[in-house]
Amino acid sequence: MSELTMKTLMFLALLGIMTHSLKYIFTASSGVPNFPEFVTVGLVDEVQIDHCDSNTRRAEPKQDWMSRVTAEDPQYLEMETQASVRAQRTFKANIETAKQRFNQTGGVHIAQRMYGCEWDDDTGEVNGYDQWGYDGEDFIAFDLKTETWIAPKPQAVITKHKWDYNKAQIAQKKQYLTQICIDWLKKYLDYGRSSLLRTAETLFPLQRNTP
Repeated sequence: MSELTMKTLMFLALLGIMTHSLKYIFTASSGVPNFPEFVTVGLVDEVQIDHCDSNTRRAEPKQDWMSRVTAEDPQYLEMETQASVRAQRTFKANIETAKQRFNQTGGVHIAQRMYGCEWDDDTGEVNGYDQWGYDGEDFIAFDLKTETWIAPKPQAVITKHKWDYNKAQIAQKKQYLTQICIDWLKKYLDYGRSSLLRTAETLFPLQRNTP
């Protein structure tokens, strides 16, 4: 496959021929100097749309077109900020729990969560995921098809049983991943489509033959 063909395929993928995605990444750290204890990042089709950390304690849009979202919902950034603050408290407790389960005391530790949804605008197929990691390794993940949690680490089995038992929480998660998240993804795509297309053109400029 020629370089031109490869770039063309990648460009078409970003134009929307393939699946669109909305994801959020949470990163909590303990013992890391000169780095925020907690950071949240939102991405649409791998383009960052917002950011919040424990130093600024304020959600900030990263794309000009996000002004359309805040104009429609003036409380949007405040709600995102409060959600980040709540998540930070949860992650701080989670790190302490993980340290106990792994028989750790001090040192540097990182806990992460990545969750979101995918939508194929051609077939209408949707998918979602919720994955948690600790110190660079998978800790626990939600299987949308079976509606159960997968624990690759023995230290996560306790959490798996607890979360599997909470059927109401699982139902809410399924609704979020397959409906609410998809609705937000479509809204972001509608508001930011022209900007996202320009980003695709910048990342993968098509080569043109010159006479």
